Amino acid sequence: MHDHRRIGRDLDLFGTDPLIGAGLPFWLPDGATVRHVLEEYVRGAERRAGYRHVYSPVLGKRELYEISGHWDHYSDDMFPPMEVGGEQVVLRPSLCPHHALIYRSRGRSYRELPLRIAELGGMYRSELSGVLGGLTRVRAIQLNDAHIFCTLDQVADEAHAALEMIRDAYAALGITAARYRLSLPGPGGKYVADPEKWRRATALLTAVLDRSGVPCEAAEGEAAFYGPKIDVQVSDQAGRESTLSTVQVDFHQPERFGLRYTGADGERHRPVMVHRSIIGSVERAVAQLIEEHGGAFPAWLAPTQLVVLPVSDAELPEAEALARRCADAGLRAEVAGAGQGSLGARIRDARLVPYQAVIGAREAARGLVALRLRDGRRLDPRPAGEITDRIRALVAAHRTALWDPADAPF
Repeated sequence: MHDHRRIGRDLDLFGTDPLIGAGLPFWLPDGATVRHVLEEYVRGAERRAGYRHVYSPVLGKRELYEISGHWDHYSDDMFPPMEVGGEQVVLRPSLCPHHALIYRSRGRSYRELPLRIAELGGMYRSELSGVLGGLTRVRAIQLNDAHIFCTLDQVADEAHAALEMIRDAYAALGITAARYRLSLPGPGGKYVADPEKWRRATALLTAVLDRSGVPCEAAEGEAAFYGPKIDVQVSDQAGRESTLSTVQVDFHQPERFGLRYTGADGERHRPVMVHRSIIGSVERAVAQLIEEHGGAFPAWLAPTQLVVLPVSDAELPEAEALARRCADAGLRAEVAGAGQGSLGARIRDARLVPYQAVIGAREAARGLVALRLRDGRRLDPRPAGEITDRIRALVAAHRTALWDPADAPF
């Protein structure tokens, strides 16, 4: 089985240190590359979908979370307040209160709605030591979060579009959803007491699921304290299930923060807040990717996308030229020269790299490259420029296929 903690150590993706603390992993260069590329993919998808990106601080006054309801319903999972200048400030457990304040930082018109605000931001959860593990349960979280402020009539379309973004992302990442869950309140939980708001939000999400055509299971006791949510569940190699992506409808926080917009009738109206996360926390997403692919990431995510293998030192100039060509094309390439072992040994060492470019005396003399794919296929020698262009196109399209299916192996 693929254990992301073991693979992460073996591939030098991330690590921990007791002096930093439990649940606070650090990212090594190759892991940081995967994380950076993943974050840029999400930002690009959000920009194309009309989201506006913001930054907000990881600290907030205790009063902010008292207004949002987090302090009453969620304080057990928050770090204790810090006394600063006579005020109590806390590390934020979520980004939504900050985004609510960004929305109300000036007057809003119905013409601006839906207003889609997105952020890849840090948040902190006071997780118990016994539940911490690798990247899946951590105390410092980088969350792919977004909040859509819209009219009631726009909620269904926005929630549906969010589900479509999640499905597109999973296809690009090569991740399979275990199931879709409609998370509802349960007995004895700390939930906002407003049955009518719960009924309306649940009806909206149920209609969105029906429209999307995805099978869904209802689960009591899994809702957020302020409203129901659609959770996209994934499972690890041991069959343990966790939530990666969510879509939530919130009538509560717009009321608590006094959010308004001016309608076409000139009157003041209350917006609805749709919470949406495509990949959830970056940490949990990378853990899932490691376990799903065993470290053999899709080419666009791989820390090293192409390794150049000169058969001998005589072909080293051509190998270095190909690596430079790849770098100029925005690809991540490395040269593994003859000094690093036999050709067979170097090929085995690069077994997780999507593309292996072998250059022998014959290829060097003709300006060609013999390409090996990670899945074992070998292509006839081709010009270096053609190889680079084809790989760049596949990477730019965020494809999981290593080569165009129209090209048969040779």
